[in-house]
Amino acid sequence: MRLLYIDIDTLRPDHLGCYGYARKTSPNIDAIAAEAIVFDNVHASDTPCLPSRTALLTGRFGIHNGVVNHGGVDADPVIGGPDRQFWSRMQVDSFPSCLKRAGLKTVSVSSFAARHSAFHWYAGFDEAYNVGKYGLETADEVYALAADWLERHGAEDNWFLHVHMWDPHTPYRADASYGDPFTDEPLPIWLTEQVRAAHWQGAGPHSAQECAGFAPKEDARLRWPRQPQDIPDMAAVRAMFDGYDTGVLVADDYVGRLMGLMDRLGVKDEAAIMISSDHGETLGELNVYGDHQTADQITTRIPMILKWPGLEAGRRFEALHYQIDVSATLVELLGEKVPRAWDGVSFADSLKSDADEGRDHLIVSQGAWTCQRGVRFDNWILISTMHDGYHLFDDLMLFDLTADPHEQVSLVDQRPDIVAHGLTLLTHWYGEMAPHAARGRDPLANVVAEGGPYHVRGELPAYLERLKATGRADKAALLAEKYKHELATLQRRPAEVLAPA
Repeated sequence: MRLLYIDIDTLRPDHLGCYGYARKTSPNIDAIAAEAIVFDNVHASDTPCLPSRTALLTGRFGIHNGVVNHGGVDADPVIGGPDRQFWSRMQVDSFPSCLKRAGLKTVSVSSFAARHSAFHWYAGFDEAYNVGKYGLETADEVYALAADWLERHGAEDNWFLHVHMWDPHTPYRADASYGDPFTDEPLPIWLTEQVRAAHWQGAGPHSAQECAGFAPKEDARLRWPRQPQDIPDMAAVRAMFDGYDTGVLVADDYVGRLMGLMDRLGVKDEAAIMISSDHGETLGELNVYGDHQTADQITTRIPMILKWPGLEAGRRFEALHYQIDVSATLVELLGEKVPRAWDGVSFADSLKSDADEGRDHLIVSQGAWTCQRGVRFDNWILISTMHDGYHLFDDLMLFDLTADPHEQVSLVDQRPDIVAHGLTLLTHWYGEMAPHAARGRDPLANVVAEGGPYHVRGELPAYLERLKATGRADKAALLAEKYKHELATLQRRPAEVLAPA
């Protein structure tokens, strides 16, 4: 068995042709999808980057593996206690270790571990290669390492190769040689000037007036010309969509080159190929421009394309699955047992029998920019917010994803029955998870107690002043009232610990 996992960072499925996107961003991925199985409703259980890939590695939700944030206590996985053996549980139960037990040599080409100080990522990998640019590399640099390994070992049998490309991730940085391939393409019809103008008066990091963080970065305008720093008009909206989509196109270009190399080596047709991501990218939804800050449909839903020898191609599945359910399924398809400690559940039997069966609901989380849990069921997502990352989100938001796929109108007041059902699902899930919570408590609650999500810690005092200076004093007043206890705590802390490095 040869298994190639193409991991394209920050890739939302609805910007791929095989998921219905009108722009031609993904001809090579679409060609693979035509010969594969496409899953429409796979979600990362925990987002963004570090929580997502830790869940993938461990097969466990963030509430169990301990990683829900990008800094602080809950950015590192729980470690073994007195019962820790010579080989840690992390090594024994990791996804690549399961693949090793199935007889595969395991290899990763990724800068993820270095970017996030996530060196637990290497647990179970035989070889690891890193471009060394902390996620700012481009697909050609990743391809050079992957192609070198394939030239040396691709014709051999029994390997798993993880190839991680970052091009859709901000800053949007496709080489100038790609030109402006989408300049004549229409923009999504939902993000109108009226929507943009309303967002301009909103608040929060990566909102319309500061879509690269908490304020525009003038030096970045020159360094990353495809990456807008704010959204003052529809030309900037276009720049955002075109910048993101060109990044997708770059990654797709190198997917095609990987396929060409495997074809030349004579292994393409018989290899298993998986294409997926760690999370999506919010492109204006919830007034978040070019980032991944929420436990919503846009951020947590990921593409999942699987070409597997012996499984009938050309099928689409709509059932709900976590990404860690897919990895559990791969382990079982390879003849191995899914570790008992995993939260991921295999659906290999239903896949073989062509039964579109999955979970009846999912609980998804975000802990690095906001503290939220989303309940995904039927055509709904209910989002419960513990810390809104200074976006002034309501504590509960409910969206009908069929009628409102871009989450513009919350129906909390109109559908109390759906809200009650979603909260019941969340309560039951938490009741099942909490007895085995990492470090003995809900990690999202710990993030709030620690001072909030990592990327917003210590930022509020300066941001309140920016809001006042940019015509949003009303938003500053609302945030100051909502987070008055947090502000009081910050005022008592030494200045050097207020903000992340």
